[in-house]
Amino acid sequence: MLLDDWVKNEKLKVHMKQVGHLMKVFATLKGFDDLTVQKWYLAGLLHDADWDQWPEQHCKRIIGELEAREIDPEVIRAIASHGPRYFGVEPEHEIDKMLYAFDELSGFVHAYSLMRPEGYTGMEVKGVKKRLKDKTFAAQVSREDIADASSRAGIPVEELIQFVISNQGAADLG
Repeated sequence: MLLDDWVKNEKLKVHMKQVGHLMKVFATLKGFDDLTVQKWYLAGLLHDADWDQWPEQHCKRIIGELEAREIDPEVIRAIASHGPRYFGVEPEHEIDKMLYAFDELSGFVHAYSLMRPEGYTGMEVKGVKKRLKDKTFAAQVSREDIADASSRAGIPVEELIQFVISNQGAADLG
């Protein structure tokens, strides 16, 4: 499988599986058909597949691979637009916007869960928001991207945080 062949960093695999799970749950709750749900899942699962081995080619390498495999262009476009500031592709469609929204926020909430003895259990939005204000906590996570993604998705950041808290802990990480 592409994920296992390309991604050796287990923490990155966890992130990718969590984002894939969030995308799948969101698409399912929207009532999309099974094929659409699978596209959303695949976009989330593979969005950072080239980051581990080819960070300087991030997005270009995975997009090339998915095009060669004739993966649905909707999936490819979502991956290409998950960091518009970095990759120059604007998120236009709902799948694009939600991948962008879940990417940074997923990693941030996961980092917060790791420092809590009970993980996701009992986690509250206000706790996550407090950590967002602390620029030293998970410093590599762009607060600007989280705010921008929330705005583009048209979903308040508090709702996105609650969605991640409520669903991310159930991701299959196996």
